[in-house]
Amino acid sequence: MANKNIGYFTNGLLKENPVLRLVLGTCPTLAVTTSVKDGISMGLAATVVLICSNVAISLLRKVIPDKVRIPAFITIIAGFVSVVQMLVKAFLPSVDKALGIYLPLIVVNCIILARAEMFASKNSVLPSALDGLGMGLGFTATLTLMGTIRELLGTGMIFGQPVTANFISPMIIFLLPPGGFFVFGMLVAASNAIAKRQGKQPVEHLGCDSCPSKGICGKTDCAEKEAVTNE
Repeated sequence: MANKNIGYFTNGLLKENPVLRLVLGTCPTLAVTTSVKDGISMGLAATVVLICSNVAISLLRKVIPDKVRIPAFITIIAGFVSVVQMLVKAFLPSVDKALGIYLPLIVVNCIILARAEMFASKNSVLPSALDGLGMGLGFTATLTLMGTIRELLGTGMIFGQPVTANFISPMIIFLLPPGGFFVFGMLVAASNAIAKRQGKQPVEHLGCDSCPSKGICGKTDCAEKEAVTNE
């Protein structure tokens, strides 16, 4: 049991990292990682919501009707996001200003809804809490790494302290969307290379069977959409 619980926690760190392996939550990943501080702040806020929503949904999984599970999940997630947002506004106004609209948009973050649908609604409280913690820390680690690379190359500083700014000209493009996409692509490529070396499948399009959200939209719907697209 202990090994299984450890697996629930470590799963989101590497094996199924929500950003690099499942390719979820890319919008805030690209938008807020222009600095290490913003990346860490967004990651920790999402982690708190992940843990709380996973626990709540796990506790209520047997009383939530199947037909309204998605609206119910979103309502629960929205409640925790509102609490987090109010706390950030009250105690960390600079963080609230830096994250802007992306803080309340945690409500529709694919990572949180996907874990609610795929894990918390099917498992007990402790595994769900560990899954939320692991996925949240994996998300935070990725945002922190991206923020470090982009801030260092784009400004020559880390946490506002000069590192390379005095002897290497900052490359402003890394603070712009193209730089974000470039760093994100390089990290996904590195993740794929590590996965291949370990004998795992790289991130690629494999239809509905590879979609982490197939349980939400329904495999049949995806297949019909693909057929229409191919026609």
